[in-house]
Amino acid sequence: MSEKFLKNLTIKKFYQSLLKREFSCYEVISEFLSFAKKEDKKIDAFLEFFEDAKNKAHQIDLYLEKEVPKKVPLLCGIPCAIKDNILIEGKEATAASKILKNYFAPYDAFVVKKLKENKAIFLGRTNMDEFAMGSSCEYSAYKVTKNPFDLERVPGGSSGGSAAAVASGEVVFALGSDTGGSIRQPASFCGVVGLKPTYGSVSRFGLIAMASSLDQIGPITKTVSDAEIVFNLIKGKDLNDATSVNYEKFKKRKKEVKKIKIGILKEMFLKGVQKEVLEAFSEVVDFFKKEKFEIKEISLDSLKYALPSYYIIMSAEASSNLARYDGIKYPSSLEGETWKDTYKQTRGLFGEEVVRRIILGTFVLSSGYIEAFYKKAQKARELIKLDFKKAFKEVDVILVPTSPTLPFKIGEKIEDPLKMYLADTFTIPVNLAGICALNLSTLKFKNNLPVGFQIIGDYFSEDILFDLGKYYERLAFNI
Repeated sequence: MSEKFLKNLTIKKFYQSLLKREFSCYEVISEFLSFAKKEDKKIDAFLEFFEDAKNKAHQIDLYLEKEVPKKVPLLCGIPCAIKDNILIEGKEATAASKILKNYFAPYDAFVVKKLKENKAIFLGRTNMDEFAMGSSCEYSAYKVTKNPFDLERVPGGSSGGSAAAVASGEVVFALGSDTGGSIRQPASFCGVVGLKPTYGSVSRFGLIAMASSLDQIGPITKTVSDAEIVFNLIKGKDLNDATSVNYEKFKKRKKEVKKIKIGILKEMFLKGVQKEVLEAFSEVVDFFKKEKFEIKEISLDSLKYALPSYYIIMSAEASSNLARYDGIKYPSSLEGETWKDTYKQTRGLFGEEVVRRIILGTFVLSSGYIEAFYKKAQKARELIKLDFKKAFKEVDVILVPTSPTLPFKIGEKIEDPLKMYLADTFTIPVNLAGICALNLSTLKFKNNLPVGFQIIGDYFSEDILFDLGKYYERLAFNI
């Protein structure tokens, strides 16, 4: 099999070829592993490859000898990658942090269980910013992942490893987590599709928590159709996650694709946005205008509060969630003479960015400051939700860029946290509101780099995003 053939495989193509016996599962997984290991020497998307993938593939071949095509799950035998903060039973799960080195998951995350039921094959776990705190994949305790389109640039974060693995063709799809844009922004930087689902539509059980009211697991794929397939298989109610819901009960009704009303922000809140990004986004808007979609300018005044509100709320929740890492409940190679020494030495393993957010979160929750910062941020969050609610009475979806910049160079923003935080400008409002958003690539690359844009939808309106996304892909890219 050629590398080109492997890179171009989508879920649908893989499934059809496997059922037609154009290749055996063992054969194709062996080829994928060999290619991924070779490719990853320059990209560093993976923290670990799973050598048992070939044995799983052999079991799939035996299964296919007995099953008729209609019974074969859509993800059967398909190679995928899992972000290192999602638990796979028996596999190491470090969240790219030294503090969790040698921690092996005692159970499967809900989404992993769903993928196993559908017979997907895990090639390995992917690199990320430590505890999902970062927008560049430079904050990993183990390695820096590179952008497949330019090895001197970042792939985005925190799900940078997953996005780079899909973009480079090392896997057919991957799972990531999105707390403030951590699926969509790396998907934008790497030229792939990334879905941040509605909060509660996908169980967070088995996800190493960062900010519990913001975290959401979602797929990173090569096409919108593939994202739709994976989402439909991992969504749903889970008794182990009280915030998860029965998706079918709440989902928005589909409508004819050409009747989808598109909103564009009046203020655009695009000050400081890179010229190339603006050009690419304008081309997308022009595409939908030429296709005779109804486009309406809308206003979301409260978005100016999104960035500061997010970093207060996220840091507060993260500081609480990370308090559990004390060297006693979770493994650590450091053991002091007293429990205080153990705490001190273990928590010394946290990276600089994690420490920064823990300190900020602890501060805004401290006596005398909770009213001044945390409660005000929560009020601002409610205003953002209300603004989106009003907007979705006028339009079905909202178009915005995914990132204000093209993929930046490795090391370019690492010394300036504020510049790094601004990378989340367009993505965090979605997480604060709990709604859904889909990243797609724009019509043309800029400076030989991909540019992404988001289709933002109301609660449980993923089907509308998929339909519009597939329409765009079909005409823009002949997919």
